[in-house]
Amino acid sequence: MDIPRQVVSFLTSRGLKLATAESCTAGLIASLISSVPGSGACLDVGFITYSPSGKAGFLDVQESTMDRYGLTSEEVAKEMAEGALRLEACCADVSVSNTGVADGNAGNVPAPGTQCFGWAFKFQNGKIECVTETKIFNGERNDVRRAAALYALSRIEHHFNGLSSSS
Repeated sequence: MDIPRQVVSFLTSRGLKLATAESCTAGLIASLISSVPGSGACLDVGFITYSPSGKAGFLDVQESTMDRYGLTSEEVAKEMAEGALRLEACCADVSVSNTGVADGNAGNVPAPGTQCFGWAFKFQNGKIECVTETKIFNGERNDVRRAAALYALSRIEHHFNGLSSSS
């Protein structure tokens, strides 16, 4: 199964554009999409915001959210995904965000491999809806990052269909 190719096909067939807001995956989600011929029709922008100041300054993630829930949280992932779609220069209808811990020492909280995702969708009326999820992946640092990037992409169509049928 070629997930990036399927996502490009899905987005292109619906005339949708994608923005990525990545922390732990550090651009890997956008890179996987851009590896597909024709992806320029559906990839708008990609943000890599590793630091709290980057998340706050570029994606309008509230410092109070980061303080209260931590950088690896669904709440931060939600604000990252929504923040990308709210940017004036962003033409995307769909965004996916990722924040997490790729590796670390046993006993860390959150556990190594913990990844939080946000999928935000901007509808024609301007309304933005977001779905979040947390998943734990096993493996070495870059195995976790790749698995997280593929997972983030693999859920775009699923969440789009779930939200658009209820809107």
